[in-house]
Amino acid sequence: MPLPAKLKKLLHPRWLSLAVIGLCLGYATTVLTRIPLWGLLLPACAWLGLGWMFRWGAPACAAARFVPRLWTWSLLPIALWGLYLYLAESFGIVDLSAVFFHLQAGIADHGGASRIVAALLYSASMAILLVSFTWLVRHDHRWRRGEPLLALALLISNPLLYGMGQRGAAIVTKPGAWLEREYVEPVLLDAPRQPPNLLLLYLESTERTYADRERFGDAYADIDAIGERGLVVEGVRQIDNTGWTMAGMIASQCGTPLMPAGLLHDRQFSPLDQVVPGIACLGDLLAEQGYQLSYLGGASTAFAGKGLFYNGHGFDTVLGREELQPLLDDPDYVNNWGLYDDSLYEFSLQELRRLNAQDAPWGMVNLSLAGHAPSGYPAQTCLDRQGEFDGVNILYSVECSAWLARDFLQRAEAEGLLDNTVIVVASDHLTMRVSVWEQLIEGERDNTFILLGPGLPTGRISREASMLDVFPTILEALGFTIDWHRAGLGVSLLSEEPTLLEEYGMEAINTRMREEIALQERLWEGLAPVQQEPAPANHDQVVETPEDAIWEHPALQ
Repeated sequence: MPLPAKLKKLLHPRWLSLAVIGLCLGYATTVLTRIPLWGLLLPACAWLGLGWMFRWGAPACAAARFVPRLWTWSLLPIALWGLYLYLAESFGIVDLSAVFFHLQAGIADHGGASRIVAALLYSASMAILLVSFTWLVRHDHRWRRGEPLLALALLISNPLLYGMGQRGAAIVTKPGAWLEREYVEPVLLDAPRQPPNLLLLYLESTERTYADRERFGDAYADIDAIGERGLVVEGVRQIDNTGWTMAGMIASQCGTPLMPAGLLHDRQFSPLDQVVPGIACLGDLLAEQGYQLSYLGGASTAFAGKGLFYNGHGFDTVLGREELQPLLDDPDYVNNWGLYDDSLYEFSLQELRRLNAQDAPWGMVNLSLAGHAPSGYPAQTCLDRQGEFDGVNILYSVECSAWLARDFLQRAEAEGLLDNTVIVVASDHLTMRVSVWEQLIEGERDNTFILLGPGLPTGRISREASMLDVFPTILEALGFTIDWHRAGLGVSLLSEEPTLLEEYGMEAINTRMREEIALQERLWEGLAPVQQEPAPANHDQVVETPEDAIWEHPALQ
């Protein structure tokens, strides 16, 4: 049966190509703006309207005197934009540093199986788009003429390439070292006679922004209940290079952003065997004070260098999916990333009992999974308590994460396992793109940071701070005296000293990180090639740029 004439006309390669390009443009618009997904039809229809008006791809526009090129200049720039859009749709905020770090630290044993399907669909869509665009360029001489300029515009406008160029320029020119000079070597000047234990709970992606009940209901209520017994810090922002799990943990335990080794690494992008070996972190300091230190997480310790970090910074016991899954009553009760949080907290209780049986202060770091983007991994105990999970609603998983953390603390306290213990409850970073993304980005966002323990104040304080400030705050909460209330780039929030964000603002700090590599070299000391540089003629001169001169103040070290 022959196709109707109008349908046959619509199925012509010209209209199929224009429709594919229009739908892709519409989708890109929804990713880069706050337009809902159904809004992609408007840009797509506008594109098709322009195609009809200017007769793009019509036979009369082929102009036989133009010989079609085998290679279309814009194919690579379009593919790079496709990569950027995939990252933006997946994570909300594209962080090149996270990409570089994970490539070096290891992405094996990750839990992003659901993203593999999305990546395959993206790849198929990009292939169809590239074929469609190639057809248009080869069948319309006007597009052939302007296409090289379009390729250049696509390259220049791509945020991925802009960020890579910026970091490359910093490595070549090495301007300034302000961040390095602000860094204060963490030193414990005095210690308490009976140092308290430390329990540090990281709640994956469970940011304090969820505490807004008008937007998110009671999802955060159990964390609010924990905070009523301790000190809640509001305003802990997320600066650059602290926005993923390892970066958040290093910021809050080392007082520095995680600036990846990148091109500074002497083996370039070969796998790392150490993580930030050039600095002292929380584990290093506590181990020197005789603490027994344990890390427990549901995910693999091989992913993103977690095992390398904790083993290399003073921890005696490092347990992840590989070690804990065989100990489960049902070894199949795991998710894409690893153990569910109810299983993890059971093992954590066992570890607390073991640590308390020893005659030494202890510290335990625990990393949950329930709140992980995009939809979370609620445990079976949450399903029994909260009812059916639709597989999408992140607030269900946030509620699960909050309730399990509170339940764990209550059970541990009931057994007397948290006597003389400082408890820290924190999010590792702000969440990435989730089902309530539009509500989350309506205003300022901040991380969860709660302190409980003997002698600590209670209530709420509001500071312009970052995860860098968590490190010295924990040290002072444990009763240690530190130089000028500072450690790394952080300032104790239990003191009156101004934080870097309070003094200079977030954008200024982020700008410095994009322009400088001196602190980055310190983080990876021993992994970077030794560079011989001539001594400066004037040894008193330390200001590299006019901006440095404005920012400088007497050293606090």
